[in-house]
Amino acid sequence: MSRRLPLWAGWGLALAVAGACAALGTWQLQRMAAKQAMLDAAARVLRERDPRPLAHAADPARARAYDWAAGRGRFAPLPAVLLDNQNRAGRPGVRAYRVFLPEDAAAVPLLVELGWLPLPPDRRLPQVEAPALAEVRGLLLPPPSPGLAAAPPARQDDGTLLAVALDPPALAAALGLPALAPRVLRLDPDLPVGHMRDLELLPNTLPPQRHLGYAVQWFGLAATVLAIALVLTLRRRGRGAGTATGGDGAGVRKSPP
Repeated sequence: MSRRLPLWAGWGLALAVAGACAALGTWQLQRMAAKQAMLDAAARVLRERDPRPLAHAADPARARAYDWAAGRGRFAPLPAVLLDNQNRAGRPGVRAYRVFLPEDAAAVPLLVELGWLPLPPDRRLPQVEAPALAEVRGLLLPPPSPGLAAAPPARQDDGTLLAVALDPPALAAALGLPALAPRVLRLDPDLPVGHMRDLELLPNTLPPQRHLGYAVQWFGLAATVLAIALVLTLRRRGRGAGTATGGDGAGVRKSPP
């Protein structure tokens, strides 16, 4: 709202900035609601633990849903898949996955998460053996959100696939499989196999409360921009009125008695 900027242009800029801040605040509220709904749905599944067949992992209608599943089969003699950039208690590490082949001929192979492993300072990848387990159970859930990652899985010298995102079609192609289920199975932590794991759904992303905090900040910025615009407008008008009054007074002089 400076003297060089017309009043209408200054308000247009202020409204545009405030609108952008409000839109970002609204988006944060939407993210909060989506994550809270996800947590509530998963909590119901974990409370009931009514097992579904492993074939449900390939159901496209439930690709973003949560189910407790159990079934028999075997781990395929294929390389492990390690998901990079997975922190736990402030330590960098990876999440380990192996391909499981359900004994149901109609079921699609799926990735089973065996748990979290730390990475040493030299980032030497751990060896992940396939457990001798003929029956698995756990939580069927969508793969971790890939974010902006788009790099394909990198094959290591021992055949292990190091990935920055779990993309089932890309991993199936790298493993020589016709397909992989769109959901993964996180093993029940009570099973005495695998590595450090739990059923936490948001281990490397923001919880709903954090999105609410960001939304409040964005809405606060929008209100601040409008308040500043209003103050500068009132100040400008006050200066203009003062200048006009001063000019009139300067042009009137009393004649000496």
